[in-house]
Amino acid sequence: MTGANDLPDDLQRALTDAAGAQRLLVASDFDGTIAPIVAHPPDARPIPAAAEALAALAALRDTTAALISGRALKDLAELSGAAADVVLVGSHGSEFNADFLDAVDESAKSLLADIERAMAGVAAQFPGAGLETKPVSVAFHVRNVAPQDAQRALDAALAAVADWDVHITEGKAVREFAVIDTDKGQALDVLRGQTGATATVYFGDDVTDEKAFTRLGGRDVGVKVGSGDTRAAYRVDTPEDIAAALWFLHDVRGGRAGS
Repeated sequence: MTGANDLPDDLQRALTDAAGAQRLLVASDFDGTIAPIVAHPPDARPIPAAAEALAALAALRDTTAALISGRALKDLAELSGAAADVVLVGSHGSEFNADFLDAVDESAKSLLADIERAMAGVAAQFPGAGLETKPVSVAFHVRNVAPQDAQRALDAALAAVADWDVHITEGKAVREFAVIDTDKGQALDVLRGQTGATATVYFGDDVTDEKAFTRLGGRDVGVKVGSGDTRAAYRVDTPEDIAAALWFLHDVRGGRAGS
């Protein structure tokens, strides 16, 4: 198990600085960040230490803890098992609450059904391909497709809706086709506005998290999990490292609150 002392020194310094903010927002992606990537998406669960740290952070004064995920809000709530005071944002920032679906018009719902049918047709051509239908998008997964066919499957999915008015997001072994344009960066801005955060810490592992990293500045801290190009200033290797970073933030901020 990674401990706080195992975190890079420069990351510890940055987190210590952020922990001293008057109002702190700590936000994280779910899959690949606090929950290890799994072959079957419904099996994903957070590392207990990470979930416990988020709950502990949310209980601190002037501190907001949040999960911002590509998952549908309902699924995120179920899989994360997050404490009631951890803010949940689903569908890459589209879903902030259960009333969201009331604002989706009939034309968007019809387009979503068309996308689902098109993706089902593509998936049938590639064994292992899977669909995940969300309130405003369809995710086309190729994690379980034969490696030599995965890119062809993604390209075929893109070609199937090439002339449609859809918003496309690329991630690790997935393409997502949405009927509403939103991203995690916009969601992060909304949360900062709602909370009045004077510093933000964001953790993520995927291409979709880069939109959030680009919104950071000043004493904000962005932490990328794993390899790959990133706008984040700091990097760790595993979800266990994220759990350690979350507890480090909690302990530093909690210690200051009690001093």
